[in-house]
Amino acid sequence: MEARTLLDKLWDSHVIQQHENGWALLHIDRQLLHDLSGTASLNALSHRGLGVHNPELVFATPDHAVSSAPGRDAWTYETGGKLWQRLHNLTRQEHIHFFDIGQPGHGIVHVMAPELGLVLPGLTVICGDSHTCTNGALGALAFGVGSSELAHALATQTLKQRKPKSMRIRFEGTLKTGVTAKDLILYTIGRLGVAVGTGYAVEYAGPVIDRLAMEQRMTLCNLSIELGAKMGFIAPDETTFEYIKGSQYAPRGDTWDQACKYWSTLHSDADARFDREVTIDASEVGQMITWGISPEHVIPIDQNIPDIDECVNENVRTARQTAADYMGLALGSSLAGTPVDRIFIGSCTNARLSDLVEAAQVIQGQHIAEHVTAWVVPGSETVKREAQALGLDTVFRDAGFEWREPGCSMCVAANGEIGRPGERIVSTTNRNFVGRQGPAVRTHLASPRVAAACALAGVITGTRGV
Repeated sequence: MEARTLLDKLWDSHVIQQHENGWALLHIDRQLLHDLSGTASLNALSHRGLGVHNPELVFATPDHAVSSAPGRDAWTYETGGKLWQRLHNLTRQEHIHFFDIGQPGHGIVHVMAPELGLVLPGLTVICGDSHTCTNGALGALAFGVGSSELAHALATQTLKQRKPKSMRIRFEGTLKTGVTAKDLILYTIGRLGVAVGTGYAVEYAGPVIDRLAMEQRMTLCNLSIELGAKMGFIAPDETTFEYIKGSQYAPRGDTWDQACKYWSTLHSDADARFDREVTIDASEVGQMITWGISPEHVIPIDQNIPDIDECVNENVRTARQTAADYMGLALGSSLAGTPVDRIFIGSCTNARLSDLVEAAQVIQGQHIAEHVTAWVVPGSETVKREAQALGLDTVFRDAGFEWREPGCSMCVAANGEIGRPGERIVSTTNRNFVGRQGPAVRTHLASPRVAAACALAGVITGTRGV
């Protein structure tokens, strides 16, 4: 038998019907819904008089438009309340499990789904959200779709897709102390660019990946879409199995043993061929931070912003100058020491328990700079409760942070939670586009460790600077 990649194994096991030019009709194992695209998709079905084909494989949670304010309810932000009400009604009508605000299981969809065991190795998982690729960290074929595609899958449990090309990125070496998966993926995007993954599914592999904890792997896969890749995944291993075991929707008893036996086959064969392979020495990666308006505008904190003379062509020169102008920075200058106004620790990238633990370790017993506003938004109700059991909420509050309720919050700014025009924010999110966190807001992407260090210093700095 011809050697196969992990992509081949995941894809082939879900093909219902093969079409021309690489297109295939796939079976979809899980559909995840949130209050924006999920509500839109269910609305579309309702208007056409169609129902959900298999509601027990569909799971919904409101995350994008809900307020994260302490003591919030569904109506704290009115627009979010309207979306919540509609999603609540439609899921009840279709007998879809709805993880409601304040209930166990509620949270950002790409945080709560893995922690509940809704995402398992070998499954196809879709959601109307581009960061669905996060779930590939568990060895799933997980990808974002539009609302119309999501509606089609809800009605039929199938989706027509074109098989992407295969890319493997191998990480060799050893990460330095204080360097995280967030730094690793930002470095990778900076080196390869935001379009390198276009048309590819990316498999992350190598000894560095083998040593990453499960939640760090999710951070890495989360930014696959920022590489241009619709899908990013990691072959499941004992780290994966240990993370899943005992979760609410995980297999149990003999079924668990059978599942692990099958999951252990989900890896690229030793002599499998990829359409493209890249090797990155993780030993070269430092603590990273973005300086511009694209995730590829990224540098180690201790290096200068690229100079205009380093631009390879006029298009790059123009793009960099536009980015620097928007960010209020000078090309060729040092980013370290630049004053910051706000810190945001949260999102489907970095709002899991281990992320909050890392940030708390940096700020323990210290206080944020007087002029800084700092928020921590746990990724789920489970994360919040576990963090509070460890006393992390007290650590953050004592340091001057606001401890808020689970949700997407300032990552997407679809809930009234935005920065002020001109405000400079160090954020653990995944996108630093113009206006992403509010009109004229300047966003710098970084790890929870770096964000915490910046909060204490009141300026851009790494953990060595505090």
